[in-house]
Amino acid sequence: MLRSSLFRALALGLFLPVFAVAQTPDERVEALGLTLPPAPNPIANYVTAVQDGDVLHLSGHLACPESGWHKRYEGQLGNGRTIEEGYGAARETGLCLLSTLKRVLGSLNRVERVIQVRGYVNAAPGFTDHSKVVNGVSDLLVEVFGESGKHVRAALGMSSLPRGAMVEIEMSVALTDE
Repeated sequence: MLRSSLFRALALGLFLPVFAVAQTPDERVEALGLTLPPAPNPIANYVTAVQDGDVLHLSGHLACPESGWHKRYEGQLGNGRTIEEGYGAARETGLCLLSTLKRVLGSLNRVERVIQVRGYVNAAPGFTDHSKVVNGVSDLLVEVFGESGKHVRAALGMSSLPRGAMVEIEMSVALTDE
């Protein structure tokens, strides 16, 4: 019975999205229906990325301005903003990080693995769910890069962040020779 149900589902194409995920990172972004916003430019005297050998370090990012971060992604977690809103802000910030990666590298396929993520959460005193907020970017990276998207990370609480953002995230990735 299970076997015939599986064959029927395959014949109807019901498992196509699952198989489509086993693609390159650039193809996964498209298959997931994600839209990468324009990569941000530095707002001060720094750069958004520095390559050191086969490792690329990305500066702290907020959600890209085109995401409407100033409307949706500002505020303090535990002080009027929810974990779910923070998770969304972290995910949106992850899209901005991916945009910077793509601009610098030309393709997300050049990322061999995500090494480290540091997530800073604008948190009210007593807020302790920083990791649940930063899961927004971690989950996105695994969706796009698969097992290579799993990383070490820190999720830290701050009393404030630039522009009143809910989250700021920085990341380091290992590169392939492609």
